Amino acid sequence: MNNAAIAEKFTELSTPLIADAALRLQLPIRIAPFGIRPVIPGQRLAGRALPAKHFGSVDVFLEAMMSADAGDVLVIDNNGRADEGCIGDLMTLEAKASKLAGIVIWGTHRDTPELKEIGFPIFSYGSCPSGPQRLDPRTEDTLTVAEFSDFKVGRDDVVFADDDGCVFVELKSVEQILKSARDIWTTERKQADQIKSGRNLREQLKFSDYLKTRSTAPKFTFRQHLREIGGAIEE
Repeated sequence: MNNAAIAEKFTELSTPLIADAALRLQLPIRIAPFGIRPVIPGQRLAGRALPAKHFGSVDVFLEAMMSADAGDVLVIDNNGRADEGCIGDLMTLEAKASKLAGIVIWGTHRDTPELKEIGFPIFSYGSCPSGPQRLDPRTEDTLTVAEFSDFKVGRDDVVFADDDGCVFVELKSVEQILKSARDIWTTERKQADQIKSGRNLREQLKFSDYLKTRSTAPKFTFRQHLREIGGAIEE
């Protein structure tokens, strides 16, 4: 799938639905550590990862953008540092001009008022007024792998981000995950509509039947019950 198709299919979905779909399909998913947020609430992102390690100079971002495809998401590895804002308004404008979909940072940003005015989707762990005060040596994988906490992100990964956080899935699995996420979304919307119409969730999910089965088979789980009746809660 190309970036345009991925973004279009994510329009009505969410990162929780992507996570649930991966769980249902038993496919690997990597979730950004707690605390990553969009600079502007309500911003969303979906696209192929464009990794870049930061060593104190923005030239690495410019170099990454030279090989970017429209709709890519710049994933910046700044080792989770909170003592420097590694991107600001100029890099954001450049990313927008390069037709990227947005930026995800394992670290912090700066120039918050300007970034809000630009309106380009940026996800980070907060802001820091200081720019980098260092210039470390580059590594050979500078533009091929971005570490994000305890996992790695490469060009064969896809980024999904919204107000709930940021998740990464393998490109080869993304079509399957998006289809499953859509199926879960459809089921849950029907369940929500029925609750609003007066039929509570316990009735829809035959919760009394589950409790009856569990009373004689203690190892029987709610997820097993949901699979049997075609429910989408928790998966």
